[in-house]
This record gives sequence, structure tokens and C-alpha cells, in this order.
Amino acid sequence: MTGGPSICPTLLYQDAKAAIGTLKEAFGFTEVSVYASEDGTVLHAELAYGNGMVMLGSRGRKGVFARAMADGGPVGVYVAVEDPDAHHARAAAHGVEILLPPTDQEYGARDYMARDSEGNIWSFGTYAPAVPG
Repeated sequence: MTGGPSICPTLLYQDAKAAIGTLKEAFGFTEVSVYASEDGTVLHAELAYGNGMVMLGSRGRKGVFARAMADGGPVGVYVAVEDPDAHHARAAAHGVEILLPPTDQEYGARDYMARDSEGNIWSFGTYAPAVPG
């Protein structure tokens, strides 16, 4: 196994180009790669945040994964961030639907929750689970 993340959530979107824009502009992800067909369908994209990554593509394609995910979603993804308040302000400024504003949790973390334009739930907060080693 290489040095990349060992778990990568994978999402399919009706408008994958718009989803990439939201993830980059509103949530601060960095585009690693985007592979598109000649008609502009996003075949595969990778976006990074910190040492994590999410993969995504367009709905309606052919193949085993596309068929398995045809009725999938929405999904929930949690991302550890250093400053949930600043991250929230950025997302809100880009018109993302905020479900829960930055909130101090009983277990000591601070987080907020948002919904993207296709119903996926994104949580951003200071809790960073440790992987047992």
C-alpha cells in the first residue's frame, strides 16, 4: 500500500461538475484529478482535504459500480478541520445549506453540518479519530 489514505468515500452526482465546484469553493477541497469523457461526463475525480480524499463521478454511467450505486445516497461524510467556524463561514458564503451551525459537542469537539445540492450530508469538525496502531 502506498502513502495515500486507505479509505476514500466515493459519491456519484447528477451534476458532478457542480459538485466538484462546491467541494473546492465552499468546502476547501483541492482538485487532484478529473477524468471526463468527450461529452463532459465526469468519469472519475479525486479531491483532497488534508490527508484524506473523496472520489466522485457522474451518475448514469455503465458498469458494476454505477449499477450498484444507481439508487444509492445520500451519504454522510465527516472531515476533520482545524477551524470549524471559519470553514462554516466559507461554506455559508457560498450558499451551502447549513443544517447545524458550529456547535460545541459534549465529547469536546466542535463541528457543523451541511447538505450539498444533491442531498449528501457533510460534517466538518475538530474531532479526529485515531487509527489504532
